[in-house]
Order: sequence, then C-alpha cells, then structure tokens
Amino acid sequence: MQVFPRGSNAVATAFLILLAGGIIAAILLAIILTSSHYAYDQNLTVEQPVPFSHKHHVSDDGIDCRYCHTSVMVSHFAGVPATHVCMTCHSQLWTNAEMLAPVRESLKKNEPLRWQRVTSLPDYVYFNHSVHVQNGVGCESCHGRVDRMPLTEKRKPLTMQFCLACHTNPAPQLRPPDEITTMGYEPAADALSGQELMAHYDIDTTGMTDCATCHR
Repeated sequence: MQVFPRGSNAVATAFLILLAGGIIAAILLAIILTSSHYAYDQNLTVEQPVPFSHKHHVSDDGIDCRYCHTSVMVSHFAGVPATHVCMTCHSQLWTNAEMLAPVRESLKKNEPLRWQRVTSLPDYVYFNHSVHVQNGVGCESCHGRVDRMPLTEKRKPLTMQFCLACHTNPAPQLRPPDEITTMGYEPAADALSGQELMAHYDIDTTGMTDCATCHR
C-alpha cells in the first residue's frame, strides 16, 4: 500500500533545496549587512546643536584642527570646542546669525554646548589620540577629509580590522610632525620614507597587535 502520494519525493527534494538556499541566502545577507557602511554608521551625519561645517572652517578659513580640539596632542580625548572658543571669532563675525543662536545662549547661560560624537569607539576599546598624533598618524588617516565635509561624517569604519592593518604596518600612515593636521597630505619628493619615519618616531611594532594594547 502506498503511504505517500505520487510526487512526494519531488516535493521533499524541492523543499530541502529551497531550505538550503534560504539558509545560504540568509548567511550571505548577514555577511553583506555586517560589512556594509551602515553597520558602522559610515557616511552618516549626526544632528548637532549647531550645523558646524568643517569645510568652511578648515578649508575656507584655514583653521587648524588643534584650535578647536585643544587636547588632541596631550590627551586620550581630542576635546570639543568650548563656547568661548567659538566666540573668539563669532563675537565679531556673524554675531546675529540665527544658526549661531545656541552658541550665544550657551555663553549667556554659561552652559556648554552639547556636541554629539560622530566618531565613537565601543567602551571596551582603549584609544589615545595623543599617542597617535605624537607618533606621526595624521588626523585624516582616521577621520577622512574633514575639510570637504559641510556636515561632519564618519568616513572610516574604525573596525578591529581597520586598526590592525595600521598596527601591523604603520609606515604608510606616518607623516612628519608638522604635517599631522594637513588635509590631503602628499609627501614631497625629498620627504622621509615610511621606514625612516618609523625610526624617527622610534616605533616598534612588537606588541602593537596584542589584545591588551587596545582592550584593557
């Protein structure tokens, strides 16, 4: 006596093929999504109390990164501009501009502007700005061409793979000390090579890929 109707084998085979195909498709989709820009908030802007334009301040006005990020050379945290730093210029320029109302209000109330981080690492990752910039790593290497950003975006993924690539071979990312904040840096013909800069900064890659270097 026939228990299953004719064609059951074909139906079961088709179901198994579709199931396997669905599993493979789900795995591929997960891989694509986790490696996409959206997974790391790349190329996304963050709403700020003031629509600050790095392009205008850096490219048009020529303001150095360290003017606003005052602790970048000496601290793990680069720092965000205090209101009085903004008002150094804006007490004379665009004093009544509507978009600068939060800055004036901040000064009036003696309350800091609440800038939102665009580039943020997980709490379990230790990162020190001063160690990097004092050893030849330019701002552009991690933050991209901020001088071209009307609104600041996170341009680099800053994944573990991204960091390890530099820690394994830092030479290509190194610059002379006076070029750290230069945007669009191109080494001159007579500039020190990456290996010469490694020697200049006395960089030893031993231990730079150890877990404890970034996870403390």
